[in-house]
Amino acid sequence: MEKLLGIGEDLLAGKINIDDLKREAHQYNLYPESIYKKDGSILFMVKLKRTRHLVVLGKGVLLDEFEGDYILSNSGKICPLNNFNSKVLRRHFPFTAPLANRTNKTSIGLGDRLGLASPGHIKLVKEYDVFPILAQQSIRELNLTGRDYKEVLDAASWAVFQENYQSGYGADGDHLKSFSEVKMALDCGFTMITLDCSDFLDSSANHLKEEELAERYSMIDKSVRNELEDRYLNKTFLVGEDLDITFEELDFMRIVLIYLDAISFASEIYRELISQVEKRVDFEVSIDETSFPTSIPAHFFIASELQRNDVKLKTLAPRFLGEFQKGIDYIGDREAFRENFYQHFLIAKRFGYKISVHSGSDKFTIFPLVGDITQGEFHLKTAGTNWLEAMRVIAHKDIHLFREVFAFALDNLERAKAYYHIDGDPDKLPPLRDIRDEDLVGFLDNKDARQILHITYGLILEEKDSSGKYVFKDRIYNLLKDYENLYDEFLNKHIGRHLEGLMLERLG
Repeated sequence: MEKLLGIGEDLLAGKINIDDLKREAHQYNLYPESIYKKDGSILFMVKLKRTRHLVVLGKGVLLDEFEGDYILSNSGKICPLNNFNSKVLRRHFPFTAPLANRTNKTSIGLGDRLGLASPGHIKLVKEYDVFPILAQQSIRELNLTGRDYKEVLDAASWAVFQENYQSGYGADGDHLKSFSEVKMALDCGFTMITLDCSDFLDSSANHLKEEELAERYSMIDKSVRNELEDRYLNKTFLVGEDLDITFEELDFMRIVLIYLDAISFASEIYRELISQVEKRVDFEVSIDETSFPTSIPAHFFIASELQRNDVKLKTLAPRFLGEFQKGIDYIGDREAFRENFYQHFLIAKRFGYKISVHSGSDKFTIFPLVGDITQGEFHLKTAGTNWLEAMRVIAHKDIHLFREVFAFALDNLERAKAYYHIDGDPDKLPPLRDIRDEDLVGFLDNKDARQILHITYGLILEEKDSSGKYVFKDRIYNLLKDYENLYDEFLNKHIGRHLEGLMLERLG
């Protein structure tokens, strides 16, 4: 603190300037990219005892508006990175507020479950022509981590300020399922909504036999059936130069039964909420939460009906062929995926939106196909892989803590499977007691271990002892704060593999 006060005095007295401060920033635990001069004040971020703060020097509107403790005879303040100050920050530094993606360029969701990954993400995406969704969390993730959308957005805003990232970023309320959830995210200032339509998908219709199918279909209002049949039944649609889509009777009835309610739900959400927001919001419809792939005619039907309902999509997430499990590579026939993905892309192109790839972390074998087919016009969601890189830091810097965490994950795997589907099998791993410390680090590259750690994050973070103290959470956070540069390095390397695999070119 004494060094910080000395720097403040020298800055206010004009003995050193901002360039001097940037050169010497690291020896004072300052973040060099966070140093700004605005409206008569100098601002920068500093880490004191593991906690980041904003420092404001020089009397003026900024010193008055940020809340904090006065220093230097009331000529400065040390300010917490709380929600009140986040709002002040976004008002005076508009680049720290999220935006909708105004272009069709590549966007990537970078879900940060701990609120510590965005600085590392920003250091990477600065090098690419890509639009990052830095604030991306689902309700499930919020519940499992004990966070809320205000905290998620605030963490992204401070990271953007810390790294002086002025190219724009988004905030995605991910996998929202209800009117109230969407409204909550919009009220918090989120600029992208991913609507999870799974509660309105009648997946049971996918398995009905012909007689049952016809009976169920006949229960739909006759006027609705007649209109849909006039538009689609036994008609062929040319999509691009390579794809003909024909709606034959049985498939058509099945598609209508599975997806009609989801289309109505998405249309209502768009009409009542998305279209009413003054600023632009990117709207994604997710139909990937099914046990079967989205057929090509089904995708066309959904897109066509949403367009008829004046729903303006930014992205749509179908379920592709193969499996997109958490934290591991694609499972399936690569060439079959190529053809299937290409057809989905043609439909997206026809209706003017981008394809969204969910559970996109670590799907290295198909990344080149996605990049090549779309020529960069796609959205990719990642989340859990960033948590796994945090675990990599733990493994490198406190192997005993990592061993404790992994043992807990094994013991609680079945509980976590209530939230996520994985094939990760603990029986394929050697007994934990038989693994040497130096070999345990390698578990972060083992697909079974990755999936086990991937889905147990919430249970790990919320576990408390008999006195109510967190068993792991505080130790994990403290270690990541102590080794934030290493976490940035691991994220840069791992997410960088994603961007390179997708054939995105570096700037410059």
